Amino acid sequence: MPRQTPFHSRTNALCESQNWVEWSGFFSAQTYEMDHIHEYNAIRLGAGLFDVSPLFKYFIRGRDAVALMNRVITRDASKCGVGQIFYTAWCDDEGKIIDDGTVARLGDDFFRMTAATPTLCWLQDNAFGMEVEIEEVTDAYGALALQGPTSRDLLQQLTDADLSSLKYFRMLETKLAGVPVNISRNGYTGDLGYEIFAEPGQCEKVWDALIETGVAYKLMPAGMVALDMVRIEAGMLLLDADFHSASTAMFEVEKTSPYELGLGWMVNLKKDHFVGQGALRRENARGPATCTVGLEIDVLALEKVFVQNSMPLQLPYQSWVDTLPVYSDSDQRDHIGRATSGTWSPVMKKYVVIGRVKPQYAKIGTQVYVEQTVEARRYAVPATVVKMPFFDPPRKRG
Repeated sequence: MPRQTPFHSRTNALCESQNWVEWSGFFSAQTYEMDHIHEYNAIRLGAGLFDVSPLFKYFIRGRDAVALMNRVITRDASKCGVGQIFYTAWCDDEGKIIDDGTVARLGDDFFRMTAATPTLCWLQDNAFGMEVEIEEVTDAYGALALQGPTSRDLLQQLTDADLSSLKYFRMLETKLAGVPVNISRNGYTGDLGYEIFAEPGQCEKVWDALIETGVAYKLMPAGMVALDMVRIEAGMLLLDADFHSASTAMFEVEKTSPYELGLGWMVNLKKDHFVGQGALRRENARGPATCTVGLEIDVLALEKVFVQNSMPLQLPYQSWVDTLPVYSDSDQRDHIGRATSGTWSPVMKKYVVIGRVKPQYAKIGTQVYVEQTVEARRYAVPATVVKMPFFDPPRKRG
């Protein structure tokens, strides 16, 4: 049976739908209301509050903490300043992604790492011979993500810290409603937002203060359905949807590298040895086999498919994470890749999709065809390769 997060007494009371899923062994709300759309609108027009406590969390301390981080992640940990956060990936010896997550530098020789999958044993294996302490602290902290255009103004009502000076992917220690917390300016929605870490015994007080104060800022608790829609709009990848972990994939074809996922910018080949470096150097020299791209489906063309079946246009009401074939031609003879997740974006009024295609089809403006099934018949619907993220408001970094 799933466990309860430190916020469960509050999330359970507000979850009218009682629609729960298991996330890393914890209860996680899919939606709070019977329908997700109000939660989606709150994230984009006000603020959404997510319980992200199930994320795996690790402390890495000691003289060799920087050396260990540099051995396991693709970015240069020595360039991460105290109070800064890196979004990064870590790979196996073949340069295939095991997972992605954040690394926060809490002190000169002190890091916090968050991950979607259990990472403790892998960290310990790579720390052999090093003077470093690795501690899993998943249960030691509850975590919230407060995301949306009103999130800063809302938080500012509850803390004396000057949040206007907190830069993107930076963090600070402060008090929120009198509770000691760690606040970082990042998230998984592509909007202005923050993540808040607090000790379990104080989590309910933090939640109550945010909910009470948030009424004036259009705050709503939000679940995984709304989160998946906004992360696709933000062009953010999801494990077991847009890629699979190399540690659990059964077949080589299921594995992907940072270059194939559009994350080549986070691979520092010039730093000292890290896991997968040799393979990534070879791939960088020859180029990736596939490229992750944004696709915008031609809604008018899709409507014609429905009309052929004497049906009105039907757009996805929430996101999907199926694997759909992508072709270079309308006859569906030249298979060039796959679509991995997509959503109709209410805020942009566009049908957007994340996919992977052969490099020659990854140029912005290229027309491709995504397979869509209507009444048990498969159709090739035109789509255009577009820049990601699809949704990228200036307030995210401003």
